[in-house]
Amino acid sequence: MEDKVEDKTKQCIKIAKMYYEEDLGQKEIADELNISRPTVSRQLQYAREMGIVEVTIHDPYDKSEELVRLIKEKYGLKDVLIKEVTSDRYETVIKAISESAAEYLARTVKNNDVVGVSWGQTMYHVAEQMPQTNLHGVETIQLKGGISYSNVATNSHETLSLFAQSFNSIPRDLPVPVIFDNKEVKKLVSADRHIKGILNMAPKCNVAIYTTGTVRDEALLFKLGFFNKDEMKRLKMNAVGDICSRFYNEKGKTADAFVDDRTMGVTLSTLRKIPTSILVAGGQHKVEAIRGALNGNIPNVLITDSITAKQLI
Repeated sequence: MEDKVEDKTKQCIKIAKMYYEEDLGQKEIADELNISRPTVSRQLQYAREMGIVEVTIHDPYDKSEELVRLIKEKYGLKDVLIKEVTSDRYETVIKAISESAAEYLARTVKNNDVVGVSWGQTMYHVAEQMPQTNLHGVETIQLKGGISYSNVATNSHETLSLFAQSFNSIPRDLPVPVIFDNKEVKKLVSADRHIKGILNMAPKCNVAIYTTGTVRDEALLFKLGFFNKDEMKRLKMNAVGDICSRFYNEKGKTADAFVDDRTMGVTLSTLRKIPTSILVAGGQHKVEAIRGALNGNIPNVLITDSITAKQLI
């Protein structure tokens, strides 16, 4: 019995050496030793189970510090926060990055800052996580129109209110649709004294926080009824995502001028100039949109998850 075990072990070692050291394929090993390919496979598995072979994967991106450095250098960012996750389930990702974003924002905003916030599922989760601060003199403004004529919930007002509550400030919302039917109406509404006052505060923001949407059928903006079928088709062809409802391409440039002219809120060029411009986004379905935003230098701070981060290198 012992001889059989010893023979099996010797064969196992020989197969392991042929496979790992001589770089032979399983079929080549089977042919040379006159055994079946499944036997080779079982012996390799046995070698790992018995500790004869130990497989070590050296992932240069495994350490978050190195990953942070690589992303910073590649996209010219001033700050990158990567939240470690073990699953790419969107519920897991959004919980992780929203907690990280809330912590970052709470320690970043200072007295008398002007803070611009967007809305959407991710932003609502961040707002829910915001701790109470002891700040004073903070202005909290909405970066894009918050009214929707759809039954789909955006939580735009609730999101703004939660952020403002955290900063001990009064929420200053933008009580208009984010996308108008035509640019003439949008221009007319923009001239209103109250609306103009909010819009003029966006370039004065010290901090802006927002997420990115996608151009999938499930995208929130597509569900809100702002676009007809032709417009949605055009956006899907030309854009990779939107930030504050401004659609952009893979280089971070405006993807559709006609839609952009009808959009009420902060512009991409303004977001690029804000001292702390924070993109909070993660998940497999948002990788292309995040990459496009980074290519276009829209944010200078990225908060994402570890699985998404590895795909941005």
